[in-house]
Amino acid sequence: MKITDYNFELPEKLIAKEPASERSSSKLLVVEDQLIDRTFLDIQDYLHEGDLLIVNDTKVFKARLNAFKSSGGKVEILLERKIDEFHALALTKSNRPLKENDILNIDESEVFIEILQKDDYLSKIKFSKNIEDVIEGYGVIPIPPYLNRDPQEEDYKRYQTVYANHGKERSSAAPTAGLHFENSLLDSIKNKGVNLASITLDIGLGTFKPITESDIPKHRMHSERIYLSEVTSDLINKTLRSNSKIISVGTTSLRCLEAVHNQFGEVRPFEGETDIFIYPGFKFNVVDSLITNFHLPKTTLLLLVSAFAGEDTIKKAYKHAINEEYMFFSYGDAMLLNRKKDT
Repeated sequence: MKITDYNFELPEKLIAKEPASERSSSKLLVVEDQLIDRTFLDIQDYLHEGDLLIVNDTKVFKARLNAFKSSGGKVEILLERKIDEFHALALTKSNRPLKENDILNIDESEVFIEILQKDDYLSKIKFSKNIEDVIEGYGVIPIPPYLNRDPQEEDYKRYQTVYANHGKERSSAAPTAGLHFENSLLDSIKNKGVNLASITLDIGLGTFKPITESDIPKHRMHSERIYLSEVTSDLINKTLRSNSKIISVGTTSLRCLEAVHNQFGEVRPFEGETDIFIYPGFKFNVVDSLITNFHLPKTTLLLLVSAFAGEDTIKKAYKHAINEEYMFFSYGDAMLLNRKKDT
């Protein structure tokens, strides 16, 4: 497998730069034996009594900070994760590479950051004040870099799912498949007898990081925190023993479930880390169907959906989506995939 096999050309006009007028007004491409063009509200037609819909309830925090070097040069800081009240891992962007022991000023007062250690594309940094206070005072929501704009007031609402848990503000990117759900749609789905459960996977910046290794299995996957509760675990196992389906909202929910099963040979309550890398050839054991957006080329997410639905199926679906002018990436449209039969 070569990463060049997972590339495609996308017209600039099909990159969604703003959210849809309403969450559930997006298009939905249903990928079955044939490709069916629907709207996202129609997702409920494909969910049935006894099925289990699993969402990622993580919440995006204001992970983007602007800082300045002593020389006056600008530095953008994207927080990957908070380690404790004064330390974090972050991606730094500046005209010249930063070095260990460099000091960055957040403002002209006493708020500054020190670069402690550099590792791969991330740096360990130390804040002069409590991270939460700095984020609240100076942070902005980290909308994807390809939007090429500063966040607007609307992004603070629309780059969060309606079910994001206020106590779980730990992600530097949104679980974007969930952005399509309104509360009214979720209520309608539950009224059909569909069960709803949540997991937590705190999404890091690596979700947007292109694969640079030409030999795919050599790619180093970023690690993310996951939490699977006893309640959700019990619901999953009950559904697995039935004839009903488990539908994952987003690749993050799927990674959490398959990672736990991959580690223990079963689904059980778990809290810890995962760096599971899912690419074609992976054996799926939990998820039957996947609701997901259209992903960037040469990324781990495109490999994951290719593994799940089949490489030829994804290529046909993406070609159809481009021809029919579906909108791509985080604020774009969605598709419903089924697990290919031999995985």
